[in-house]
Amino acid sequence: MKYPPLILASQSPRRKTLLRQIGLKFTVRPSAVRENLLDHETPEHNARRIALSKAMKIAKACRHGVVIGADTIVVLRGKILGKPRSHDEAKRMLRSLSGSMHTVYTGFALVDVETHRRIVDIEKTKVWFRKLSEEEIEEYVASGSPMDKAGAYGIQDDYGAVFVERVEGCFYNVVGFPLTRFYKALQVMICERSNNYRGVKGDDATKDESADRKSRS
Repeated sequence: MKYPPLILASQSPRRKTLLRQIGLKFTVRPSAVRENLLDHETPEHNARRIALSKAMKIAKACRHGVVIGADTIVVLRGKILGKPRSHDEAKRMLRSLSGSMHTVYTGFALVDVETHRRIVDIEKTKVWFRKLSEEEIEEYVASGSPMDKAGAYGIQDDYGAVFVERVEGCFYNVVGFPLTRFYKALQVMICERSNNYRGVKGDDATKDESADRKSRS
């Protein structure tokens, strides 16, 4: 399948790695949208809204292509855990996650710059942590790794992987991007673009044939 130019509105190295993993070529244009979490919104609404805001901000500055936005939120017992703002906050998050089950939501948005078509969706995954020792928490936070991750841990490329006992749902969602759900949504958008393009070309051809008949009559 031929893809239009794809633009990733994120500077997350994990999302870049995942998109490359499924063979996609894209450019990166990080969105400066603030990830404001609203108390009156559900985690799903927060993640979808932020993902769409990121994609829309970049789409407005582009002339063509499909912009991809995403946002990941960790929820523990109804409380949203964003990215820690300090080492102390990261430690508190990890202590609260220790020995418990939490839920990871990743919202993503696709925005077609030319047709203005939008697809916004979300994936949900349950994650169980084993009991963590205080020494493990201290060492992990001291490494600096948790500071750019929702919930203060990463499952894919660092020591945080050994904190997780079990995952129920999409593993890649916990990494930061639900590959299967995203890929299916992208296929829908590409097919719609292709059909719209063929429809325009068909209309143009009909107009040309009509004009040609008139010129001969």
